[in-house]
Amino acid sequence: MEIIEHNGLRLHRWSCGPSNYLANPAQGARLMNWNLRMADGSVRDVIHWPEAADYQNLASVAGGNSILFPFAGRSYHKGKVDEWKDPRGGVHPMPQHGFARDSKFEIVATSEQGFVAELKPNEAAREAYPFHYRFTVRYEFEQLCFRVYLQLENFDEAPIPWSAGHHFYFTLPWHAGLARKDYRFEIPAKKCFLPAPDGSLELVKPLEATSSCDLPENNERIFTKLKGNLANFGPNNGEEDIGVRLLKDSDTYSQWNSFVTWTEATDSPFYCVEPWMGPPNSPEHGKGLHLVNPGQSAEFGVEVALL
Repeated sequence: MEIIEHNGLRLHRWSCGPSNYLANPAQGARLMNWNLRMADGSVRDVIHWPEAADYQNLASVAGGNSILFPFAGRSYHKGKVDEWKDPRGGVHPMPQHGFARDSKFEIVATSEQGFVAELKPNEAAREAYPFHYRFTVRYEFEQLCFRVYLQLENFDEAPIPWSAGHHFYFTLPWHAGLARKDYRFEIPAKKCFLPAPDGSLELVKPLEATSSCDLPENNERIFTKLKGNLANFGPNNGEEDIGVRLLKDSDTYSQWNSFVTWTEATDSPFYCVEPWMGPPNSPEHGKGLHLVNPGQSAEFGVEVALL
């Protein structure tokens, strides 16, 4: 592991065999880029990071992996967006995807294999999520994969709700001469939803097990009631796939764990396959909402690997 200065930021870089990982643990615990040195000497970006990134406003950058905590997606209370009601009856503001991606983190530990960083909530975060807790992000880097764990510890006197997730920006296409239509994903799910304007979940017909990354109807689609813990995607010929795996030994592994597919535009240089603890707006509809009891902790673990 080495520390580098870039655009006024103190970044950390890990080299693990052919893989290089770049992260900013102190700002959003953000993994920024994962690239791979190929046998022919070229470099393949697995996790996308834009060259023209605004390093003074990292939360707005479409790249890397944003930590979605305490709730992934938008929250609603009685149809009003960006609000949520806690189990005690209090109503609080809650920005889309929570506040962790905008927050400062304290680096707890670094090693040759990864890092651990602890969220330091500001006044706005405390207003949105008024509990006594500790939230940490732990990354473990390897040659052809990494694992990331989100952990919530409850120091409060009542259960704390959460439904966190990840927003991975995967480079796509990653082959010269190919376009998005030349890639497909496989997410075997029993149920599929789209988010409705009032925060409810609109049930839609499940897709075939294999679907094209080029189809506009796949944007913002929520795959849940999963038949397995692996989402994989890659070229139509089935070679060089990337796998996103929900770790079954996590406390939060459940039937309502979800994968969300999203991209910004048809020509964006990335495609997002996002593992979430549950569908968006979980505090209101209850699907995928998890509780951590007083004095206890819970963890959400995910692995991203080249298959």
